[in-house]
Formats: sequence, structure tokens, C-alpha cells
Amino acid sequence: MNSNYILVLSSIFWLFFSNATLAAEPEPAWVKKTGAKTFPTKKQEFKVKAYGAKSDGTTLNTRAIQAAIDACAAKGGGLVTFEPGAYLTGSIFLKKGVNLLIAKGVELKGSQDIKDYPEIDTRVAGIEMKWPAALINCIGQDNAAITGEGIVNAQGKPFWDFYWNLRREYEPKGLRWIVDYDAKRPRTVLISESSNITLKNLTLQQAGFWTVQILYSRQVTVDGVIVRNNIDGHGPSTDGVDVDSSSYVLIQNCDIDCNDDDFCLKAGRDWDGLRVNRPTEYVVIRNCVARAGGGLLTLGSETSGSIRHVFATNLTANGTGNGMNIKSATTRGGTVEDVHFQNITMNGVSNVLQVTLNWNPSYSYSKLPEGYTEANLPAHWKKMLTKVEPTEKGVPHCNSIYLSDIVAKDAKRAINAVGLPESLLTNFHFKNMQIEGATAGSIAYSRDWHFENVNIRTKDAAPLKVENSASMQTVK
Repeated sequence: MNSNYILVLSSIFWLFFSNATLAAEPEPAWVKKTGAKTFPTKKQEFKVKAYGAKSDGTTLNTRAIQAAIDACAAKGGGLVTFEPGAYLTGSIFLKKGVNLLIAKGVELKGSQDIKDYPEIDTRVAGIEMKWPAALINCIGQDNAAITGEGIVNAQGKPFWDFYWNLRREYEPKGLRWIVDYDAKRPRTVLISESSNITLKNLTLQQAGFWTVQILYSRQVTVDGVIVRNNIDGHGPSTDGVDVDSSSYVLIQNCDIDCNDDDFCLKAGRDWDGLRVNRPTEYVVIRNCVARAGGGLLTLGSETSGSIRHVFATNLTANGTGNGMNIKSATTRGGTVEDVHFQNITMNGVSNVLQVTLNWNPSYSYSKLPEGYTEANLPAHWKKMLTKVEPTEKGVPHCNSIYLSDIVAKDAKRAINAVGLPESLLTNFHFKNMQIEGATAGSIAYSRDWHFENVNIRTKDAAPLKVENSASMQTVK
């Protein structure tokens, strides 16, 4: 097939490649290996009020809550509990064997003073740097949990305002690329360098920055978590759940309403991400709902360590920006591959599938404006400005993506996929898909795409535009 062509379809735009109804793809064998394999079992109880905590919503309880956690861990683990009420706190740190139980009727309120979040060595948006600790931290631990049907209210609005004010100052100076890193805002939950960790049944709201980040960890379960970041405003970059250079992660039964990516997989950015070179792999996301947000499932844009072996099934997107969203940049490097996205329902999404390897240039590419001396810059600025050499090391790749059993209604666009001349989007498989929307969209710089039993019906009846691509195969 010619590498430059337009796939012409009928006037009502039906892309229909088979009448057969085919069974869903079987799940990979590794799926059963994901998630926490242990859970804190000791029942001895440590009440935070016994350590001086007050449930008035205004007294800062950081020391009291931490004292209860420390005492629990020193006794070999157990339950740290709260009587009903509201508890104001800064950063607290979970320890081995502890189940932090935030029961129904309990609200943990995040301090709105950044001084209550001590800076730690961590990674944010793909770069290792000093950054405020999260509200709840689990760092370097094994066999711990955060559970209960209570509320963790991060009260993030002051941090949203700080970001927007800094962005208004930075953008005219040509510094869009560093705003997110200088606007230091606390995450709600950080699980870092840990294993066998469970986060279950909580409602998390008003995140100052990302809601849940799973970083450099393995065997983690996120189950039944509700995220509501659109209460009293719309916080920027308030991702739902970010899996960052971690493995064997199970995310299930969650409901996310946020202002950036809902379920997002990351693996480092540019020179620093390539230096660390740790993949995100063996991730299951199932039985979940995404509402407002940038993507039901987003892979990237931090792809440097590679993202692979992903199984996403039984998901719903209601008004979400994208269904599946794969994004990277020409300085990221890494490979996105072996991703299975099946049994999906979408209502009112912008794009059923969006893929771009040159995403958001003003954010993705770092360039120091005139008037700045690099020698005097902060360490994280220098990391961002370090060039990837040779340049081809920064070229990302994307292959072996499987979408099946998908129903999408009222989509703005079916497909928006653009590879690079030097890095084609290869080996995409579409099977059993019914899409209704405004327009079909386009595919560019791709090869070996396979369509089976795929219907796309659009209001504008325009054909799916396919350019600079080859071997777009159909099953009739």
C-alpha cells in the first residue's frame, strides 16, 4: 500500500472490517502476580488522641499522628486510628506493619502552609530533585496500608493559586518548561521505594499536585479509591494515580475526577530519566471510572525508562479528555510497548485514541533564555537543560498496542495518532470497536496497523486521513 494515501470510506463513514463477534483477549499470565502480597495483620490499636491529637479541624496534629505511627511500628505494627472528626496535619510518614485507618466520619485535612511539608529527595514529573513531602508518605517500607472509608482532604487551593501566579510570571520569560518544577506543591499520597503496600477505600480530594504517586516501588495495590479534585475549583496537574518507574501494581475499583491524567504511567524524563533508566511494567488497571481529566489511561509523557506490559480492562470514561493517550517527546527516549486496553466504554471523550511523540513543545523542551547564567542555576534546572546525547537516544518508540472490545459514543474524534519520520507507530491492533463521534481523525507516520470488526460512524462523514504510513491491514 502506498505510504501516502487517504483511506476513503462511505458517506456516512463506516469503517467496518468484519461482522464476526469475537471473544475478548485473554489476560496475560503475569496479571495474577500484581498487587500487594502481604497486608498488616496485627490488630493492636494506637489511637492518635492518646498522643495528643485534636479533632477540631484547626489544631496542627502532625507530631501527634506521627507519634502514634512510630509507637505502632515500634511494637511490631497494628492499627493507627482516629475518633470521628477533622484532623489538620502536615506530612506524616507511614512505617512497616502499620495500617493507617481513616474510618468513615474521619477527615484528615492537609495543612495549607508549605512549611508543614519538609523537602525530601524524590522524583517529580520525571526529574529527581528536592520536593516537599506528600501529605501521607510511605518511603522505604514494606507491608503497610492506608485504609478506611474516611476523607483525606488535601485542601490544595493555595497551591493551585501559587502555580498559576508563577506561570503568569514565567511564561513571558520563556520559562514554561520549568514552571511545574519551581512551583513546589505537595502530593497527597506518595508510595516510594516500598513494597507490599495497600491503599484502599479512601476518598481523596483537592490534591495540591498529584493525588497518588507510586514511585520506584513494587507489589502495590490501589483499591476502591475515590478521587475528587474538582471541589471548590480546578487544580492544575492534579493527576489521579501515577505509576512511576514501578512494577507489579494493581489498580482496581477506583473512581477519579481530576484535572490532568486520571490513570497515568510514567518512567522518567529526558537526560535524568535516561540516567535512572527504570521501567514501569506489569501494571493492571481494572473496573475503574474516569470522569474529568486528561486521559482514562495515559502513558507518558515521561517515557525514558520505558513503559511495558500493561493490562487495562473494564474501564469507563465519562467526559474524559482522551480514552487512551500515549505521549512523549523527542528528548524522552524509551519505548511504550505491550499495552492491552480492552472492554472499555467511553462517553463524550475528546479522542478515543491519541498518540503523539512530539507532545506539548513549550513544556517538553528546555531552553535557557538570554540573560541567565547556567552556572548559577538550581540543580533541577541544570538537569532539565542537560542535552541527551547522542540525539537518537532521545527518540521515543511505540509499538505493540492492542485495543479491543471498545464502545465509544459522542466522541469528538476517533483517532489522532502522529509518530515521527524516524520513529513510526508500529504494530497497533484494533478489534471489536464501535465508535460514534464528530469526525474520524488522522494517522501519520505509522506502520503495520491491523483492524478487525471496527466501526466508526461520524457526523461529518469525512474519511479517516492516513499519511506517511504503510501496511494498514484490514480483515474483511
